[in-house]
Amino acid sequence: MNLFAEIGTHLSGLERLRTMMEAGHLTGIEQTLGFRLIEVEDGRVVVEGTPGLHVYNPFGVVHGGYAASLLDNACGYAAQSKMAPGQTCTTLELKVAYHKAMTKETGPVRAEGKIVSIGRRAAFTEARLTDIAGKLYASATSSLIVISA
Repeated sequence: MNLFAEIGTHLSGLERLRTMMEAGHLTGIEQTLGFRLIEVEDGRVVVEGTPGLHVYNPFGVVHGGYAASLLDNACGYAAQSKMAPGQTCTTLELKVAYHKAMTKETGPVRAEGKIVSIGRRAAFTEARLTDIAGKLYASATSSLIVISA
């Protein structure tokens, strides 16, 4: 399902994200992992999730893919917030650094994504994953391709 197409390609990326957030629309990955978009502004977004046993790896901590997915959402949405009507973007590269392991005791975490730079064909973003006290768990940089309809 292409949620952005359903919302309307005549809207800017920022307008689509705001519409998604206000209506409580969730993508498949957001439903599966329990993510939700909680803040949207031009060039900046915040995505929240709460890790639990359902995302543990065999070593007794939250799987790194959970943090990577949350950071990828934040990076992608930050770039999306800068898209003109009829444009979208998708990740070309995501580089994640893990600073501290998460557990179910970590509680809610937030990935704040920001635009670093954007051009006609590519966007570059960064994101930080922190708990409610501001402790850093992971960070990422992302390169995204801009796609025109």
